[in-house]
Amino acid sequence: MPELEVCPLAELPPGTMRIVSAGTLDVGVYNCGGELYALEDRCSHDDGPLCEGDWEPGECVVTCPRHGARFDIASGRPLSLPAYLPVDTYPVSVRDGTVVVEVPG
Repeated sequence: MPELEVCPLAELPPGTMRIVSAGTLDVGVYNCGGELYALEDRCSHDDGPLCEGDWEPGECVVTCPRHGARFDIASGRPLSLPAYLPVDTYPVSVRDGTVVVEVPG
């Protein structure tokens, strides 16, 4: 899988997130208590921008801004309706101090 450099790790401390673009795919990269996660910025309910919604760093949960569906950031699993399908997640690593996400090619 191709890799996407996100930012230096120092720019993504615990409790923060950022949205990055990999061509036509947007990805939300989250730091939940020191653990890094990445998921597709697309709600499985209506294809809206998921990662623009509020998120709870302590619980690692994001809420879709359109209809309020909640998703587990680590697994992409929906936690509430109206969404019932998961969203894609992607492997995240830190290489030479830079956060890197593996995205589909």
